[in-house]
Amino acid sequence: MPRPVPQQTEAVNPDSFLDIVASVVSILIIMILMVGMRIKNTPIEAPLTGKAAQATAELAKSRSDEQSFCGDVVKLGEQLQGLEQEAAARAVQRNVLATLVSTLELNIRSRREQMDGQSRSDFDVVQKLGESRRQLDELKHLRAQAETASAAPIVVESYPTPISRAVDANEAHFQLRGGAIVYIPLEALIQRFKADALRHVDQLRDLPEVTDTVGPEGGFRLKYTMERKDISPEMARTTGHGGSYAQLKRWTLIPTASELGEPADVALAEGSAFRKALAKLRPGRHTVTIWLYPDSFDAFRQIRKDLYRLGYAVAVRPLPEGIPISGSPEGSKSAAE
Repeated sequence: MPRPVPQQTEAVNPDSFLDIVASVVSILIIMILMVGMRIKNTPIEAPLTGKAAQATAELAKSRSDEQSFCGDVVKLGEQLQGLEQEAAARAVQRNVLATLVSTLELNIRSRREQMDGQSRSDFDVVQKLGESRRQLDELKHLRAQAETASAAPIVVESYPTPISRAVDANEAHFQLRGGAIVYIPLEALIQRFKADALRHVDQLRDLPEVTDTVGPEGGFRLKYTMERKDISPEMARTTGHGGSYAQLKRWTLIPTASELGEPADVALAEGSAFRKALAKLRPGRHTVTIWLYPDSFDAFRQIRKDLYRLGYAVAVRPLPEGIPISGSPEGSKSAAE
């Protein structure tokens, strides 16, 4: 029987085992740190795309509309309070007049009772004669009105209830002058102004204001003036920041031609430039603001009627002849009906 050959093996070194365990633990710690750094650098809010971005924009617009409506409710409440105060004052005046009438009637009756029989009879006759003459004059006036009244039918046009509200966003601008209406690309001109104004920021360090022009765009140029605003010492102490900043002082639209746009009859027809501009707007969401000159009120009534029929809110900004369309940060907002 063969004798087993003895195998010599080295004993396990406990220090090597501990080194292996320490290496594994170190690798795990490094992996945990890398994952933690990646999580830390990951943006909290991922950019929205597609329907989510559209829903977010609509939500922001709805919130803006809600704030605008809340402002309208506050204004209506103030107007209602003013009407109630005026009604109370009118009621006081009416009570005073009623008291005076009662006092005069009482005096007349008292004087009548003090008269003798014949004088009282004459007094009654004079009083009835005066009342009859007053009624006769009223009848003559009504007869004259009936004879001179025109027999033409009266046409009553219905428009939305004239409760105006300030326009905060989604506003499309049009110029109505010389009976012709034209779209004003004001938003595009404002964007060109913002890009162009950056060139003049350094100039405002030495000059109080700078004026320049951008365009043309859609038949208009935009002339703007930037001014330097210095922060007052009081504001600097309050905020901890001093110095100065650039601010828009005023902008003015300059037409590239004396006659722009389409006559009202052409603008209201299918396929017109006015119709194409309206096609880009949403009724109920966009407000049509018309800068109106004195020579175009008849055209404005035609266009306003059609805009109401299509469901658009309309704001009108009348201008005197010769005054260009302009605005400033201190200007008022359009009021739509």
